[in-house]
Amino acid sequence: MARYTGAKCKLCRREGEKLFLRGAKCHTKKCPMEQRPYPPGIHTYRGKISEFGKRLREKQKVKRFYGVTEKQFLRYFDKAERMKGATGGNLLILLERRIDNVVHLLGWAPSRAAARQLIAHGHILLNNRRHKAGSYLVKPGDVIAVCPKEDIRKLVRQSIEECTRIGIGRPPEWVECDNEKLVARVLRHPTRSEVSVQADENLIVEFCSR
Repeated sequence: MARYTGAKCKLCRREGEKLFLRGAKCHTKKCPMEQRPYPPGIHTYRGKISEFGKRLREKQKVKRFYGVTEKQFLRYFDKAERMKGATGGNLLILLERRIDNVVHLLGWAPSRAAARQLIAHGHILLNNRRHKAGSYLVKPGDVIAVCPKEDIRKLVRQSIEECTRIGIGRPPEWVECDNEKLVARVLRHPTRSEVSVQADENLIVEFCSR
């Protein structure tokens, strides 16, 4: 399935909660979720959701939160199944380790989509080399930095200021960050409690294992 390119706010309304897909706008009263907190569409059925529907919506929420395609999501699920420990927790931790997610959590980009664009254009260095894959899973010891181009560094600093103003963009505890030099080092893997998205991973496992 191709990546969704339509209105991002419709995804939040469909899931019934904010997925923070549009950066700072999601934290203002202009967010459509504040004005229309119901699913998009003219003839929207609002009856009781089935057990299958609950599991589907939970999977869709996590997939859309991290901005991955269906094929990517299933690949992460297969990898999580082969790992030791709970499959659901492993899945969320794998998604949290994506470099585009880390760049966003650092406040260097206002959203995960903006972080992917920053990475795809070669403006992010991984271990002192240009890196263009937003799906890379960071590991302890990895060093992430913004390229030396002054216009890009200025853009990143503006993003940090904006994120700080609205109260987001604080580096996670598992990443050490120097916003003066725009350099971050991954200290360890995140734990389940440090995952950004609020989700019931058991429902996702039940859906994907059917």
